[in-house]
Amino acid sequence: MTPIVQPFLDQDSETYSYVVYDKTGGYCAIIDPVLDFDYKSGRTNTAGADKIIAFINENKLHVSWILETHAHADHISAAPYLRDNLGGCVAIGSHIIEVQKIFAKLFNFGDEFIADGHQFDHLFEDGDSFIIGELNGKVLFTPGHTPADLTYLIGDAIFVGDTLFMPDVGTARCDFPGGDAHTLYQSVQKILQQAETAQIYVCHDYPGEHRDHQCKTTVGAQRKSNIHINETISAEEFVKMRETRDASLEMPRLILPSIQLNIRAGQLPPAEANGQRYLKIPLNAL
Repeated sequence: MTPIVQPFLDQDSETYSYVVYDKTGGYCAIIDPVLDFDYKSGRTNTAGADKIIAFINENKLHVSWILETHAHADHISAAPYLRDNLGGCVAIGSHIIEVQKIFAKLFNFGDEFIADGHQFDHLFEDGDSFIIGELNGKVLFTPGHTPADLTYLIGDAIFVGDTLFMPDVGTARCDFPGGDAHTLYQSVQKILQQAETAQIYVCHDYPGEHRDHQCKTTVGAQRKSNIHINETISAEEFVKMRETRDASLEMPRLILPSIQLNIRAGQLPPAEANGQRYLKIPLNAL
């Protein structure tokens, strides 16, 4: 069955979130939702998430899942806010525990943070299946960008997170803690083995000034023309390109606030004795 897919673009982080549903009045999943965050003031707001809520209410949809492809480094997840307002089960891959352990050490979290994945409602394993009303979903474990990335196959649509971008943009970086270019190459092959006509929905698009933002391509287009990883590029060529390119990239603007919240499933850290919540900024660590 072909799902109905409604994209939502967060212009600030150039992130696409999706509502995927079977029919009006039916069931849906929300994929990679964004909580607005002003780094200068430390203030969050829910303007983007409220657009998703409005769409779901207008179409009389019931939320089955709130799906994270991975712990994002460029935006904060709105999953807790959406669950509180709409219901649904917040899910991510089970390897999030590896990511939690890496960053719990980096941020020197205390005993209040336990790196066991319990912050999420459900942890998926590779090959797991799930249901969204009349839609059947399947989980592919596609690490490399991080150790915990998942791709969601829902009907004939593929939601790849940060693993692949539009063909003219390429692939995700692999230099975050636990990332690996060799692993990403193998993960992308799993995606490119899907049907040539299957629709791929990306989590980010960075078009620059030469075109408008786009969120959808096909497996066939990626095989033929992805600038980093197509059917003519060997694993060795890809790894050399990816590692060289990654060495030249700056860290994402919001990586420090984003990661320490997203490994908590988007939940804010506990309040301190004065009732205030704080984010940590480790110095000279990344």
